[in-house]
Amino acid sequence: MSDTLSDVLRAVRLTGAVFFTIDGSAPWATETPAAPEIASRIVPGAEHVIDFHVVTAGSCFGGIVGQAPVRLAAGDVIVFPHGDSHVMSSAPGMRGRPDVDIYKRTGVDLPVTVRVHGGGRERTEVICGFLGCDLRPFNPLVATLPRVIHVPAQPGADGIIPQFIRLGVAESAARRAGSDAMLAHLSELLFVEVVRRHLATLPLDHRGWLAGLRDEQVGRALAQLHDRPAHPWDLEQLASATAVSRSALAERFAHFVGVPPMQYLAEWRMQLAAGLLASTGLGLASIASRVGYGSEAAFSRAFKRLVGLAPARWREGKRDAARERA
Repeated sequence: MSDTLSDVLRAVRLTGAVFFTIDGSAPWATETPAAPEIASRIVPGAEHVIDFHVVTAGSCFGGIVGQAPVRLAAGDVIVFPHGDSHVMSSAPGMRGRPDVDIYKRTGVDLPVTVRVHGGGRERTEVICGFLGCDLRPFNPLVATLPRVIHVPAQPGADGIIPQFIRLGVAESAARRAGSDAMLAHLSELLFVEVVRRHLATLPLDHRGWLAGLRDEQVGRALAQLHDRPAHPWDLEQLASATAVSRSALAERFAHFVGVPPMQYLAEWRMQLAAGLLASTGLGLASIASRVGYGSEAAFSRAFKRLVGLAPARWREGKRDAARERA
């Protein structure tokens, strides 16, 4: 049976890129522009970037522009899944000066250290990372995450996140051959662990795709759809495979996931198809078969209806983006 969360993380092409570290002395503030302004600079070709910050020394505040910030201590992680413009600062209520040029990677050794020295004795160090991913055609994970996730430091040194932090600090300081790749993969692993911790803290009455994974019946249904996306599912077959009545499954699935099971399947199939279009040279008929469509024409109509572009035009756009990255 599929690991549904891992399936989605693979399909949306999660790509890590640690970009800079902050070395600040109070008073200090840095402001990150919204994701659409910087995504292509940080991860060329990425549709979206998820921002995260790990406090490695001292304390600070972090939050979305215009909202109350969260106080952060050493070992804390704060994530902005929707890429909102946000501020990291030595005190609440401060603003920085967003500068998109700082995110340009060409010819720059990573990570870049940003020193913001206000003259005070209190020092803070923060590792800042960005994760590129696809939002279209379908990314149920980002859609279900809150705008801010705060993971407090874990007591003791046995947790996974402190290990990631220690490795990240070591790689950032050493700048050895391969450090860029190491930091990228650490970013991805850190994000997955943050998502798992967020899932573990969701209240029992919470709705959304992640909460659906945790629900016994909906979780089984999602696993079935992800395990065999090309199968000609209907609600009766899915209910039988999930060992629940059709009406109960339809109601419970829509309650948690927000859409009926067959609509979810159609959207998930298009995400899989988009990945095949972008990463392979398979013909449309072959891709159609792999994602559960009996004909190229039916697949093309479904893809254009959901994505807004014909499959061939989608593929062409992705290839143009790949050439730009090269």
